Amino acid sequence: MFTATLIAAGRLSPQTLSSAVERLATAGCVPSGWAWLDEGDAADIGFEVGLVAARTTLQGVFDGVDVVVQPSDRREKRLLVADMDSTMITVECIDELADYAGIKLQIAEITEAAMRGELDFAAALDARVALLKGLDAAAIEQCRNERVRLMPGARTLVRTMRSRGAKTILVSGGFTAFAEPVAADIGFDRAIANVLEVGKGVLAGTVSKPIVDSSTKERTLREARAELGLAEELTLAVGDGANDLAMIDIAGLGVAYRAKPVVAAAAAARIDNNDLTALLWAQGIRRSEWVGS
Repeated sequence: MFTATLIAAGRLSPQTLSSAVERLATAGCVPSGWAWLDEGDAADIGFEVGLVAARTTLQGVFDGVDVVVQPSDRREKRLLVADMDSTMITVECIDELADYAGIKLQIAEITEAAMRGELDFAAALDARVALLKGLDAAAIEQCRNERVRLMPGARTLVRTMRSRGAKTILVSGGFTAFAEPVAADIGFDRAIANVLEVGKGVLAGTVSKPIVDSSTKERTLREARAELGLAEELTLAVGDGANDLAMIDIAGLGVAYRAKPVVAAAAAARIDNNDLTALLWAQGIRRSEWVGS
């Protein structure tokens, strides 16, 4: 059995759900009808066959509605591995830090190309960090305080999963100076990120090696899964950029969150319209069971 979860917080109608059931029937998926998770917010449709066909027939069809299609068994996850920039927070930290050096546009162009998968991540990171050489290290804390904002739903997602026994890990190609306080604020078990090197009170223009990159994210998920003795199906990975693809690909549920086109096209699930609490509904967890922010 499979489940298609339709999510549109405050905007999901019975008419949309009935239309989705009809589309699944036409696609030969043998749907069994729909049921609310939370009325007007999210609902499940069970069906018997055709996982790929169901995704094709439902994803991106209904305006403002996110659709997550997955096997019904082991739907609630026990491990979350998440990206930080533009996923758990609303900004790209290196771009915002560059603004304090007066070169935000220059660095943001490189960041965007790297996240689209057009540049080697490690080389692009080294190039951007080199441009920050000599910036007063005090700008890091200033940037964190003035620019970094949590993505809506981040705390609720992580704290709810942890309250139900899941392990949660933040793995960022960004920097520990941002990732560690963000992880603590949201409620992650731990954070992994790059270390910006500082000397005599200014940025040295380098990061410690090895760089936390796509392979690090994939390895973190694999190692945590093995440590916890979890089946692949019980893992969830979420991110927005090309350096998240490897971990998204091996997760039981790999989610592209408001992602670059290359990631959205490759991921089994996409969240484009709702906040991160959509990933709780995707796991079948009702609002009454959420742990508040």
